Amino acid sequence: MTEGTTSTAEGSDTLTRLEQEGEIAADYLEGLLDIADLDGDIDMDVEADRAAVSIISDSTSRDLQKLVGRDGEVLEALQELTRLAVHRETGDRSRLMLDIAGFRARKREELTALGAKAAEEAKSTGEPVKLKPMTPFERKVVHDAVAAAGLRSESEGEEPQRRVVVLPA
Repeated sequence: MTEGTTSTAEGSDTLTRLEQEGEIAADYLEGLLDIADLDGDIDMDVEADRAAVSIISDSTSRDLQKLVGRDGEVLEALQELTRLAVHRETGDRSRLMLDIAGFRARKREELTALGAKAAEEAKSTGEPVKLKPMTPFERKVVHDAVAAAGLRSESEGEEPQRRVVVLPA
C-alpha cells in the first residue's frame, strides 16, 4: 500500500471484483440468449456484497418465462451455471444473484409478507410456526423478514425439505 491509502481501497477492490463477476456473467448470459434466440437486456448491479444480474425484456416477457421455469426451477439452474462460468474465469466461488423478468423481485416481496405474517402468528399464539420447504434464497428472505419483525427463526430439515421455523419471543 502506498502512503496515504486507506482501507477504503480494500472496499473498492471488492467492488471491482463484484463488478468483474457481473461483467463475466453478463457476457455468459448474452451468449445464452443469442443461442436460445431470446430478446433480453442485461442489467448489472452490486447488492449486499454480491453481484446481481437481471435479464429484462421490453417485449412480452413470455419468452423469458421459459428461462424462469415452473416456480423458478430453470432460473435456479441458470444461476448455478452462471456462477460456474464466473468461477471458471476468476477461480473464485461466486455468490452472484440472477433474476429474470422480475421473478425474484416479486418472489422477495411475497416471501417478505409471508415472513411478517408468520412472525405475527408466532407472536399472537406463542407457538412456533413451521413454513413449507423452501430454497436457500427463499429461506434467507423469510429469515430477514422475521428478524425485521423482532423475532428469531431457524431452518430445520434436510434439502430439499429444509424449512423455516419462526420462534415465538
